[in-house]
Amino acid sequence: MAKKEKNTQISIKNRKAEFEYFLFARYTAGIVLTGTEIKSIRAAKASFTDTYCSFINGELWLHNLHISEYLAGSYNNHDPKRDRKLLLTKKELRKLHSKLNDRGTTIIPTLLFINEKGLAKIEIALAKGKKMYDKRESIKEKDNRRAAQRGEYL
Repeated sequence: MAKKEKNTQISIKNRKAEFEYFLFARYTAGIVLTGTEIKSIRAAKASFTDTYCSFINGELWLHNLHISEYLAGSYNNHDPKRDRKLLLTKKELRKLHSKLNDRGTTIIPTLLFINEKGLAKIEIALAKGKKMYDKRESIKEKDNRRAAQRGEYL
């Protein structure tokens, strides 16, 4: 019998993260999900709108990640915006918790993906908010990169 091939091409990116924040350190964390949630993620039905991370009782939690209800799910479907626990090592958690004490620093999720083993992982980054003039610089750099790829000169 042939081995069933897993689709590992699922990756949902938080596009606003790099525009709104300076991203410093990145970590890959596991995420605690229910059965219908992982099926919805494999169908690419997730959204990062207003998603953030916080520490509750020494554990890192993900808030406001919208994972749509699974269409074939029955009465045991999940709540789309429930809080989800992130799985990191104790050393990584201590390091992140100590960095959060800096003024203006936060933890932002940047990428949700399925790894080669078929497990859902989320990439989080330590971030600091950008000012308006920093955002204008980001737009200018992005426009210059696009123009260079098309062969135009500004």
